[in-house]
Order: sequence, then C-alpha cells, then structure tokens
Amino acid sequence: MNSDKMLTRIGGLLRQAESTDNEHEAEAFLAAAQKLATRSSVDLAVARAHIATRERRPTPLQRVVPIGEPGKRGLRTYVQLFVAIAAANDVRCDVARTSTTVYAYGFDTDLDTCEALYASLLVQMVRASDQYIKSGSYKSATVEKIVVERAWGGRREVQRRVQAPVAAVTARLNFQMAFAARIGRRLAEVKQDVETEAVRADAAESVPTGTALALRNKELELTDFYRGTSEARGTWRGPQASAGYSAAARRAGDRAGKAARLGGAPELGAARGQLGSGRGE
Repeated sequence: MNSDKMLTRIGGLLRQAESTDNEHEAEAFLAAAQKLATRSSVDLAVARAHIATRERRPTPLQRVVPIGEPGKRGLRTYVQLFVAIAAANDVRCDVARTSTTVYAYGFDTDLDTCEALYASLLVQMVRASDQYIKSGSYKSATVEKIVVERAWGGRREVQRRVQAPVAAVTARLNFQMAFAARIGRRLAEVKQDVETEAVRADAAESVPTGTALALRNKELELTDFYRGTSEARGTWRGPQASAGYSAAARRAGDRAGKAARLGGAPELGAARGQLGSGRGE
C-alpha cells in the first residue's frame, strides 16, 4: 500500500473514532488506527492532517490577474490568450476596460492551471510573433484599406478601396490573434477528451462515482458564484485589428499556435480528476 493510501486509511479510522458517540467504538477505531500507524511508521497527527486536507471542500473564488501596464500595445491579444485558456479550464473572466487586468472566477486548482499555462504560452506567443516580424515575410503581403477622398470640388466624400503594405503592428496583432484562437481550440479539444474519458471510465466501474454529475454540479456552482460576485456590465468581445486584416499573418500565427507547447496540458486532467470533492469589458 502506498503512503497516500495508508494516510487516507489511517485518517479515516481517526475520523470514525472522533465522530462516534460510543466510547467503545471510539477506542476500537483509535486502536486500529494506532496499530496501522505503528506498522507503517506513520504519525497520527500527519494522518489526521492528511484526511482533513482531502475532505476540505473547495469553493469558487475570484483572482485578479495582471495583464500589463496601461497603454502597452497588444494587451487585447494577451487577454484573448488568457480568456481562451480559461474557457478550457472552467474559469469565467471579466476584463478591465483598459485590458490591463482580468478578473478570473473559478476553483483554485483551475485558476492555478490557467496562470501556469498563460505564463508559458504568452512567452511562446510573443517570441513567435517577434520572429515573424523580424523575418520580414509580412512585408510581401498587402492589406485592404478604405481611403476617403474629396470629389466634386470638395463638396462630396468618395470612399475608395486600396491595397496597402501591411504595417508591422498590423501583422503582429493578426499573428497573435490567430495564435490565441488556435490555442483556445487545442485546449478545448483536450478538455473534451479528458472529460469524455473520465465519464467513460466512471461508467465502467462496478460502483460509479458520478463523474458526469460532479461535472454538472461544478459548472452550476461556478455559475452561481460568478453571477453573485461579478460586477461586469457587458461582455468582452475580443481584440479587433482596427489597423487592418492580414491573412498571411493570421496563417503564420495559426501555425505557431499549432506548434506551441502545451506544457500544462496534463494539469487539465488533474483538475478534472478532483471533481469528486464536491462578463467583460
């Protein structure tokens, strides 16, 4: 028997000893716990703390996640990346009007997973977009712009569509938007696979643990917490490449998103495995 199971078993005996009103039962449970602890060289206090930690029911909470300093270019794509990660980890988000802060709502393990993934993927996104810009390949593409001109002696405005070279800032924003979107799709697939496998494995057990019900209850609890806590007045609609659209930069960003390392992806499975316990800019 491994140490985790041993601590759980001893802690369970201690819990039974402490919860019964029958003095003889209490002594019997305590004696059994002490006997098992002596055989395995486990301290009773350690076993008691272990079972208390396991039985502590997690509840949703709000966490403030700093994104960047006011005025920093590209904060909206950073937010898009975090929100995409959050959506795959049962975390709701509100976004500050300046895009400098995200208010994340979820269970602590899910929030930890989001922050770990974001820290890794943000570095990869920025590095990949820097390399794309430095390569100069974006310069061969053009972007469609609308030019307003005066006609009829200046008495009338005429709009004309023209093809203009893609600016570096436009290419960078388009690249990062596509990168974040691809990451969101990849993580959503991971989540779906993990949850499907968990429900399938649960159904195969002789005594099902109710994984599907736990998933639903978790979703409802988070929804109730978000509605009761959030003060958002609208829905964050994501970044807009107001400078223009670059198909080439989007394709490059999508490729980089496909190749990005999801170093924290296994944590998605860990988060799903703990289900048994228990608006925008």
